[in-house]
This record gives sequence, C-alpha cells and structure tokens, in this order.
Amino acid sequence: MDYNEILEKARGRVAPYCKACPVCNGIACAHNMPGPGPKQPGNGAARNYEAWQRVFVNMDTICSNDAPDTTFKLYGHEFSLPVFIAPVGGVALHYGDDYNDFTYNDVIIPAAAECGSAAFSGDGVDPEVMKRASATMAQLGGMGIPTIKPWNIEAVEEKLDILNSRGIFAAAMDIDGAGLPFLKAMNPNAGSKSVAELSEIIKYAKMPFIVKGIMTVRGAEKAVEAGAAGIVVSNHGGRVLGQTRASADVLPEIAAAVGGQTTIFVDGGLRNGVDIFKALALGADAVLIARPFVTAVYGAAEEGVRVLYAKYLSELKDTMTMCGAHSLDEICADMVHVGA
Repeated sequence: MDYNEILEKARGRVAPYCKACPVCNGIACAHNMPGPGPKQPGNGAARNYEAWQRVFVNMDTICSNDAPDTTFKLYGHEFSLPVFIAPVGGVALHYGDDYNDFTYNDVIIPAAAECGSAAFSGDGVDPEVMKRASATMAQLGGMGIPTIKPWNIEAVEEKLDILNSRGIFAAAMDIDGAGLPFLKAMNPNAGSKSVAELSEIIKYAKMPFIVKGIMTVRGAEKAVEAGAAGIVVSNHGGRVLGQTRASADVLPEIAAAVGGQTTIFVDGGLRNGVDIFKALALGADAVLIARPFVTAVYGAAEEGVRVLYAKYLSELKDTMTMCGAHSLDEICADMVHVGA
C-alpha cells in the first residue's frame, strides 16, 4: 500500500472536518473547530505550510558519492531519522470516531519505535490518557515522549511521578496550552508558567524535558534559562490565538539565539522530506509532524505509520544526495535559499 492509497482509505473515516487532502496544507479545514483547522482568521495552518514553500533548496552534486546518513542522536539514544510524531489530543472530536486518544496512542507509540523514531503523546482532560500512553512506552523500554498540559504545579508533578516511575525516555509540556479557556476553567486548571515555575517542573522530572510552543527568541531564552533540554518551535497555540507568525519564519532567529544550548525541534506545516531538509538547514535539530500521521493511522493503522516514515526517509535521503550533504551535521544554511 502506498501513501495515496492510505489517504484514499482515510477520506471517509476522518470526515467531516479533515478532508485527508493529497497535500495537507490547511486550506480545506480552515475555520473548522472542532477539527484540525485554526481559529479565525483561519489561515494559521496554511501560512505554516506556505512558509516552507518560500524556502528553496540549493542543488549541488559535485561532491563525494557517499550514501547519506540520516541517523540522529538525542539524549543518549540513536534514531533512524530526525522526525518525531507530534502530540495530538481530542482525536475523536477533531478527526472522527474510528479512533480516540487511547486507541490512537496505542497505534503510534509502538509503530514509531518500530520505525526507529518516537511519538509524542497528547495529554487529554482525562488523566488516564497519559497513564495508558506511558504504560505502553514503558513496555518499549520507555521509548516515547508524553506531553503534559501546563496544569498547576501539583498536578504536573503528579503526572511526572508516573513518568519517573516508568523510566520514560523524555517528557514535554505544550506551554501554549495555557491559552485554552476550557483548561483554565478546570480543576486542576492550566495556565502560564513563570521561569521559576518551569524550572521547578524541569528539576522535578528525572528525564530530559522539552518545552513546546516557543515562538520568540525571548521565549526560547527563558526556556533555556529554566533548564529545558529541548524546545519546540510551534505556533499551534494559534488554534486559540490568530495572527501568529509561521514557525518557519521564526526558526532561524531562534536557532541563532539558542542553537547549541538546547535541542531545537520545529513543528507546523512540514509535509515531506524536502521540508525536513529545509528545517534542518534553517537551524532545527529535528522536526515534529502531526496531521499526516493522523490520516495515515485512519487509513491504515500501523502500516500507515510505517509507510509515512519510509516516505519521509526516502525523500530526505534524496534531498541530501542532491544537495551534497552526507550526514545531518553537513546540512547548513548555505544549502537553502529563503525567497519571497
């Protein structure tokens, strides 16, 4: 089964909000909330996609003929490629009844590990979501990255107690979830975190801690100050706050400010191996991708995940070959051109 066949199978299963488009560019789903679409003016996802289209690769094949090496080392573990599945929550609400947060995680966590990668799992309003996801990760030697909402400190530490006890590889917090009104109204509730509060959380965790939802240099610097092992450049808070910049547009300035001090991931609008190459050239260490994996799961479960990873790996290797990069470390800003 190829990726187009998987999309075809997914189309009837993710309706009515997601359309399982041939290219997931955020246009057909604009304004759809619930659904994968962003808040008004509804162009946040489309602008993320379009921003990567303004970055062009520079072809150069006058080089050695060595095969490209896509292996990526992160926190003492080696991965087959620098691509991780981004966290998704409210799966049934946003994509359709064939899966929910539990069953979706049951597919992506082992499938990602099988492909030499790892999945970030979402943190729903039901605390059992994270518990079950981390239990699955524990069966895989801890391989996976649970993402915790910015609940109050006590609630976050209760969740970290579970992750610490299960030897989980790494943990994350989608800090931009602080703006979700229904989370702020819950008990325990969620909200913004000061540098001191974030530092307390990071110190409590017994694994590398990643902060997701960074969109400014100052935000990146504060995350580093708090001790974050990684940051995710991501504007998915744009689902609740319109008019945010595209992640591709802010990545270079953030990488220039904190590159080498923390692992930099980028999320938003990346749709193929060429985009992954562009992200690495602009300063990311690795990328997160969500929506294409959701439709891949709805179309073909574990096989969908495997097919999509194989697609990204092949495309990334091909781009590296055509641009003269033989390892991820060789990918640099000179290999891309940012145009209008």
